[in-house]
Amino acid sequence: MMQRRTSRLALVGAGVFALALTACAPGANAGGGSESEPSAEANPWFDQAQFDLENERRSAQFEGDPAKPYLQYLAGDMVAAADYALDRPGKVCFANASLSNTWRQTGWITMNQQLQVLQEQGVVQVMETRDAQDSDDTQVADIDYFVNEGDCDGFIISPYSPDATTAAVERACETGKPVIVFDRAVSTDCVTSFVHSVGGMAWGIDVGEFIADQLEPGDKVVALRTAAGVDVFESRWAASQKIFDDAGIEYVDYLTGADPAEIKKAVTDEIAKGEIDAVWVDLGDQSVPAIEAFEDAGVDVPIVNGEDNMAYLRAWKERDLNGFGGVYSNFQWRTALLALTQLWQGQDIPKDWVVPQTPITSAELDAVLRVNDEMPDVHSTSFGGEDLPGFPDAWRERIIP
Repeated sequence: MMQRRTSRLALVGAGVFALALTACAPGANAGGGSESEPSAEANPWFDQAQFDLENERRSAQFEGDPAKPYLQYLAGDMVAAADYALDRPGKVCFANASLSNTWRQTGWITMNQQLQVLQEQGVVQVMETRDAQDSDDTQVADIDYFVNEGDCDGFIISPYSPDATTAAVERACETGKPVIVFDRAVSTDCVTSFVHSVGGMAWGIDVGEFIADQLEPGDKVVALRTAAGVDVFESRWAASQKIFDDAGIEYVDYLTGADPAEIKKAVTDEIAKGEIDAVWVDLGDQSVPAIEAFEDAGVDVPIVNGEDNMAYLRAWKERDLNGFGGVYSNFQWRTALLALTQLWQGQDIPKDWVVPQTPITSAELDAVLRVNDEMPDVHSTSFGGEDLPGFPDAWRERIIP
């Protein structure tokens, strides 16, 4: 369905999660054995300083118009635009990690809708995109291709593996053209701006506190983890694990690969062992299969968190569940493109561009569903494109013209 080396993509019927696992195969610890460290303090992915920083940033005051969260940021060092201003439409060179999951596909649609506006305004001439399809080697080659081609007015890079792409990112920096990195960081400070939402620890704190606040010491959580060794997932679990440890909550975790069959097997096995007080997931795609496992077993559905994907939000509303949607702001795809073009237009931008990350609670659920009523189940509601000309058709039909 996806072709390499293209910025055109038909996404009708898309939605199968295809993240490449970096450690264990799906269901590697199915049967009840925990693959994580026995406590957050022993978990190598837990960083107290980062936990404290992101916890503080959850309630920080963001600069800018709240109606345009994709342009909001935390106060901090700014990048002077003087060296990057263009007096003509620029060429964007985008090295993308992949379009292999629904979060990335939604962001790609939003980015392209914003691109059309910038092209009509005469700010962007063209955006050439190369899709690494979740391959470090391919993404390094993609970045080097752009550098060697020599006609990029600026780079946007969404890294697959941050460390593996660092040297190539530094070669892009050496061109003197602006380099915008978003989603995952790289291990260099040469980038012009790093665009990201508050972070995985903040996500884990949001979800962990929602669950822990309703449980008692000794209550049990079943954690469904997508993959070991992937920072975006590991940081979420490490933060929630810390919350559960502090609250005296018991937990068992399963690596599922986001495979519905493995999810249902893990939950069914735990139901057979006794009462489950909550199910924690690190990816919204896992929520509905978990809910269905309880229904298939004929027992009440406990707390089950999810994300901002419509499949989970609809299940939450239709079944009147005790739910909560963690959010990793999808609109950062739009922010990354705007960051580059603002420099071309002579506007200073944040060096560390942190955008808001606002979870969905029961108070917001109806409003979120109303705005996204026509969207497919695979849609991420924090897409931030409601004011773009293609709304709602581009996201509803999941086709990029």
